[in-house]
Amino acid sequence: MIKQRWRSVIAAAALCAAAGAAWGQGYPDRPVRLIVPFPPGGSVDYVARNIAPVLSQKLGQTVVVDNKGGASGTIGTAELARAPADGYTLMLAFDSHAVNGSLYKNLQYDTMKSFDYISLIGTMPAVLLTAKKTGITTLQQFLDYARAHPGQVNYGSSGVGGSNHLNLAALAARTDIKLTHVPYRGGGPMFNAVLGGEVDVVIASLPTIIGFVQGGRLNALAIGTEQPAPALPDVPPIAKLVPGFEAYSWVGMLAPAGLPPEVRQRVRQALSDTLAAPQVRNSMEQGGFNIVSSTPEEFRQRVQTESQRWDRLIRDTGIKIE
Repeated sequence: MIKQRWRSVIAAAALCAAAGAAWGQGYPDRPVRLIVPFPPGGSVDYVARNIAPVLSQKLGQTVVVDNKGGASGTIGTAELARAPADGYTLMLAFDSHAVNGSLYKNLQYDTMKSFDYISLIGTMPAVLLTAKKTGITTLQQFLDYARAHPGQVNYGSSGVGGSNHLNLAALAARTDIKLTHVPYRGGGPMFNAVLGGEVDVVIASLPTIIGFVQGGRLNALAIGTEQPAPALPDVPPIAKLVPGFEAYSWVGMLAPAGLPPEVRQRVRQALSDTLAAPQVRNSMEQGGFNIVSSTPEEFRQRVQTESQRWDRLIRDTGIKIE
């Protein structure tokens, strides 16, 4: 009787394995939806539009970019969490994914448990910028002015808890300066504010600001990576004056939790091949994006580490969603 039971268990396991393998081999047999949890025109949308055509070729099915913006990416992310774990709904997550669990108390998902982490796609260094009207052109000038005028320097952000908010809050805490935060509803209004001199300073990812700097419309003071960026070779690292300070954004791919291993591997391989394609790599690198592929475990660990880091800053500074 015991032997017969074990034979039944082994047979069932074999059937499951065969079914999983068949599922993986047959995937995908219809279009794949790629959620961008932000409006068109931002950094994540930029990545999606670059990779979607080649990812479609690698998967053999159309990849449809679907912008579902709102609430710092949480609306689109909640939609991903509710989707079937079959590989036909994927999402590009931004760095705010690691922050939202500390800001929103009633999220409809768990940051770490509700998703399969496919791969990090890459990073974008953040650049500290000032409005032309300020006349400030170096990081040292900015710090000196802010110390001499506590609370009088305004900085803009695309919303409470976004990377441009938290990175400047972290810089203020590290350098003991007092700044006044002015949140806007998205990156477009934020850039309009600093271009028009409504706010004095912003920090934003390189791909979104390169045109403003090269066109002479904003002053680039410093960059958030240890080495200067090829696109802005004369802009020094923030860490030169603030040792160890980093400011960058990242983008990675998520799927609903419970994705079949064969489907996960198929998606991950297709994404890896897409990022290696010369037309994708060249376009993204020229835009200031550093392609950094990863294992699912490495990506998950990055999100876990950053969640803990930003949670401390949010608690220490009292940042909250009104």
